[in-house]
This record gives sequence, structure tokens and C-alpha cells, in this order.
Amino acid sequence: MVRSIISILTFCLLLALSARAQPSSGFLENFNEPGLQHFNYASRGVKDPLKWEVGASSSVEPGTKVLLFRIDPRDSAGAGRGPEIISKEFTFYGAYSARIKIPDVRQVQPNTGAVVGYFTYYVDSVKGLSEIDIEWLVADPHIVYIGTWTGPDGKLQRIGRTIDVSKGSILSTISKVNYTGVATPLTGEQNEPQTLAAIPDFDASARFYTYGFDWQADRIRWWMLHPVTGQKMVLWDYHGSALGIPRCASLYRMNFWHTNNWAVETNAQALERPLSAYPLEVDWMKYVPAGN
Repeated sequence: MVRSIISILTFCLLLALSARAQPSSGFLENFNEPGLQHFNYASRGVKDPLKWEVGASSSVEPGTKVLLFRIDPRDSAGAGRGPEIISKEFTFYGAYSARIKIPDVRQVQPNTGAVVGYFTYYVDSVKGLSEIDIEWLVADPHIVYIGTWTGPDGKLQRIGRTIDVSKGSILSTISKVNYTGVATPLTGEQNEPQTLAAIPDFDASARFYTYGFDWQADRIRWWMLHPVTGQKMVLWDYHGSALGIPRCASLYRMNFWHTNNWAVETNAQALERPLSAYPLEVDWMKYVPAGN
């Protein structure tokens, strides 16, 4: 009996390792119909079905069906407390993209502390954290945060860039160790492009925009589609160093959560618990493996 149990556990472990070794062949999740095909829903916070809906009608595009996340005012602060989806399969090098509209809270609660995260995340038992982010703090929808976290707990490596897209202003491009580490400006190939063209009417809460990142073994390139020309606008082409580039497969995710200790650069007071179920809309999410 014990031998049978051990055999079953070994088989399950091998299946898990096989899934990690053979990342997904790629997928597109359109969120047009109720139910998820390539993702699972997850939240460590309040269990309330009103926190998410698939196949909901967009508030700004008639005829468009979306994944709708509603942040719950009862949720405590912290990533994973709010609504979140996590891919069923592992993903690795390749192209990631999504069409997203974040909530507009400025007229109702301008000091809201809430984060929209579009990212990959997985903690490997040997290599540590594998995370690539595009994030927004809803108190200022002109600003986009991009970067990675890698390495073992206690020695987490951050590379990151903060951009005011409406002004074409790069507020910082840095490296640091752990959340409280000293930020060191990145230079040379790790800081390209050094200037960006402004999109004067950019407002991530006013309409959908398409964002993405291309994850390669020797570089990561974050981008968005220009809303007028449709051309790919590179936000950060990080290369020239292995520092901060994740080296193991990860899980593809989207989440929305309350933060009480991370305020947007333009509003230091933006740490309040959300007072209403502000809505995040996601039109689709896509993953294309490298070489496809």
C-alpha cells in the first residue's frame, strides 16, 4: 500500500515537472463567453462571485465582451487578495500581449491605493522568482510601471522603468536588490530607448490599449501599440546584461489588488482602501512561444 502511494506521488511529481519542462504551445483567451479556457480564477481574499465575470459587456465599447474584475472594498491589502487569473500551463520565452482598460477612480476617490498587474510569476525551487511585470496604480492612469523580479528570497533582484506615457517622460530606469534596496540608475544598453515620444491624450482608464512584452534569453522588450498609428511603440528594450532576465518557465497572470504601501509618484496620498467595486476590463490575453 505504501509503495503504491509513493508510486502515485512520484507519478504526479513527474507530471508536474513535465508541465514545467514543456511550456504551453501558445494560446489566445478572448473572454467572449462565460468560463475560462486557458486560465484558472484565484483570489486569497474575500470569496465573492461579484469580484469577477467572463463575457461581460464592456463599459466603453459596445459589442465587446471582456473579463471584468471588480475590486472588493472588504479585501485586505496585498497582491493576490483581489481577483486574479493564472494560466493553467507554464509559459516561457515568447511574445505576450493583452488589451486592457484600467478603472478611472479620480472623480470618485482620487487617493485610491490599487494596483492592476499584467505579468508572469512563478517561484522555482532552484532559480527562485521568475516575474515580468506591466503595472498601473489607478490613482494616476498616465503612468506605467515595467520591470522584472528574479532570484531567491532575501536577494530579490529588481530591474524597473517608470514612464509617464502622456508626457513621454521616463521617470526612472533602475536596478536594486530587494524591495527596500538602493536604486541604481541603469545606463547604456540597459537603458534603451533613452527618450520616448509622448502620447498626449494617453489615459489607461479612458479606453483600451494593447500592451505587451517579448521575453527572450538575452533581452526583454516592453511595448504598447500607438492608439493612432497602430505601430508598436517600444517602452523599454532591456539588453546587454543577464541581470534581471528570468531563466525559468513561469505562469501568466492578471490581477487587481489594494496596496497600502505603494503610492504613485504623482500622489503620495494614494494609499486608501478602495471604497467601491471599481471595474477593470480585459478584452483578451495572448501568448506566442518563441520560434512560432
